[in-house]
Amino acid sequence: MTSIGGFVDLSLDRTALLALLRGAGLVAVGEDPQVQSLTGGVSSTILRVTLRSGDVCVKQALPKLRVAKDWHAPTDRVFAEMDWLEAVGRILPQHVPRLLARDVERGALVMEYLAPACHLNWKSELLGGRLHAKAGGAMGDILGRIHAHSAQDPNTAQRFDHDANFFALRLEPYFVETSRQHPDLRDHLLGLVARTQANKHALVHGDVSPKNILLGPVGAILLDAECACHGDPAFDLAFLLNHLLLKAMARPVHAAALAALFTDIGQRYRRHITWEDPDALEFRAATLLPALLLARIDGKSPVEYLSETQRAATRTVARHLITSGPKRLNEVLAVANPPR
Repeated sequence: MTSIGGFVDLSLDRTALLALLRGAGLVAVGEDPQVQSLTGGVSSTILRVTLRSGDVCVKQALPKLRVAKDWHAPTDRVFAEMDWLEAVGRILPQHVPRLLARDVERGALVMEYLAPACHLNWKSELLGGRLHAKAGGAMGDILGRIHAHSAQDPNTAQRFDHDANFFALRLEPYFVETSRQHPDLRDHLLGLVARTQANKHALVHGDVSPKNILLGPVGAILLDAECACHGDPAFDLAFLLNHLLLKAMARPVHAAALAALFTDIGQRYRRHITWEDPDALEFRAATLLPALLLARIDGKSPVEYLSETQRAATRTVARHLITSGPKRLNEVLAVANPPR
């Protein structure tokens, strides 16, 4: 892979973009590639570049995220994603896109482009009532294998020492911001922040959301690892399971199937926990879940697909769970997605 210098916004400067691609050996002499901006993300500029050799994806981090509230984050988070792609590419190469080039000074990376015709976005599929339970359930194994492998790697802690980025991208906009909206829960939410920062066991992705999971010919492919750090693997598990609870709130007709998928992922993940007491990790995930549920209503990144009635109901459920203190994932599921 190649690194070249000089920072510039690649979405606005075609010359700089071509220089990056030429430096990586991806553009032929005289080639004039087509460039298309891709939508869907809030944290990065993402470009699809059509080359003679095939399409590639160029990604560059934004200093201010595209959300309603004021949310800034260091642009060097893209380096964490580059390292995560390389690290996980050695563990589960079929479940991550291939990293083709990196531009350190511009904070950009080039990776393979995964065509939507054969790589379905799991968020869109879930909201459409297509759960893909087999591929979705395998996320429990994928996360478990990444965490188990990295927990035994002595280099992970040093390579992924990104506490500041994780705080700016996850802990502050989710838990600290929500504590401002719910001051009576402030001590509890800030306690979760401190606990999450203190539990460092494995390589954490930090944004295991269905919107970042593509379902391709060989199964699930995990994208968008800007939040990657050496941290608490319970966060990844809770973050993913939280999205299944939110989808059940939005699509109650599919709640039973989503509950089954929730349980399957949790059980499959648990089988891989060798680095600590599985009950201890499950306890942390179970107590993070209600806080994440509330954060997706009143934090800096609220989900967009819930009605106001559904948002109010979700808020009520999340606050109840936070104050009742569940210890197991099935306790959270029983309250947030009860049998209908």
